[in-house]
Parts: sequence; C-alpha cells; structure tokens
Amino acid sequence: MLYWASLEAKLNSKSLDHIYFMELKTVLGGLAIVALLFFGVIFALASVYAPTRLIVAALLFAVAFVIGFYITRKPKTIIQKVEFSGEMKAVSIKCPNCAGSIDSKSIEIKDGVPYATCPYCGHTFEVTEEPKW
Repeated sequence: MLYWASLEAKLNSKSLDHIYFMELKTVLGGLAIVALLFFGVIFALASVYAPTRLIVAALLFAVAFVIGFYITRKPKTIIQKVEFSGEMKAVSIKCPNCAGSIDSKSIEIKDGVPYATCPYCGHTFEVTEEPKW
C-alpha cells in the first residue's frame, strides 16, 4: 500500500503542474486573441484605403479564432482502474544492482511507467511486480 500511495502522491503533484500550465496557456492565449482581434479590426477599417489590408484582417481574425479554439477545448481525461485479484501487501523494493532499499521518494512516473533510482549506486530501473508463483 505504501508503494501505491507514493505513486498517487506523485501523480497528484504532476497534475497540479499541468493545471498551472493550462491556466497560463489560457491567459496568454486570451491576450493574444484580444491583440489579434484589435489589429484585425484596425486592418479591416483601413481596407477602405487599400483593399489588400482586408486579406491581412481576415488572416488576423482566422488566427484569433484558431487560438480561441485551441485554448477552449477540453483536455482528454484518462481514467485508469486497477483491479487486484487477491490480498495486497506492501513489499519493500530493492535495487537489482546493489540490493539497496528504495524509498518512495526515489520513484518517478515516466510515460505511465514507474521508474526508481537507487540512492546508493544511482542505478535507474523499471519497477515491476514479479509473479507470485
């Protein structure tokens, strides 16, 4: 259970970083949209004097709408459910290189796979569950 709790804590901290990035992306995208729409209106009004400015205004509007679509779309939510076919016991993790104990702070999730780094020898390895038979 200790292993799964540490993985859950690491996933929660990474999702908070993702939320902050999403907020920053939304704010910067909103500022870009306002600027593009402002200049699009200016160029559209100035197209009275030079008709080619209407093309530039249309491009500015199009880019503003593309950015608006990009920042307002909902991120895909992936839900993973784990079903265990028996009793769960916490097992200590040992380094395959030096047999040193690995604590929960040494485990990182990369592309959905847990990796551990040994604090004694520096060896990085994939954390796998060995079959019980």
